[in-house]
Amino acid sequence: MAMNVVLLEPEIPSNTGNIGRTCVATGSRLHLIEPLGFRLNEKAIHRAGMDYWDQLDVTRYINFEEFLEKNPGAKLYMASTKAPRSYTDVHYEPDCYLMFGKESAGIPEEILLRYQERAVRIPMVEGTRSLNLGNSVAIVLYEALRQNGFAQMELSGRLTKFTWK
Repeated sequence: MAMNVVLLEPEIPSNTGNIGRTCVATGSRLHLIEPLGFRLNEKAIHRAGMDYWDQLDVTRYINFEEFLEKNPGAKLYMASTKAPRSYTDVHYEPDCYLMFGKESAGIPEEILLRYQERAVRIPMVEGTRSLNLGNSVAIVLYEALRQNGFAQMELSGRLTKFTWK
């Protein structure tokens, strides 16, 4: 089972490339809901995603309704600065969907209200508008992975010239 990262109408190609790289590194799937603010063949996506982009499990959808149709029963968690509870206050299932809105506006409030029991936020000091989308995805995704024991991930690193004692 794999985690799923859902980007609703992402606008900045380098953010999406960075998130794609994070998805490859974590064995997560990426779901992109149109309209996108860029073309998927843009250099900025591939530069941020480095040589990982061709290894990415990515699916595009025309709109949120198509996403719901093609992923029936998806356990969706909505990450938003407007959410009532912290991302650490919920339990993430091994194959859940972590949804993030576009950089300029986030997830529309009408969608948030439909999923309000699973709307989560990353705590920030008052007056801070938001974190970078790539950072937000990494924070919430790694909490979900941690809660599930980092299944199928390497938990220790190896030195190249030396050995750990």
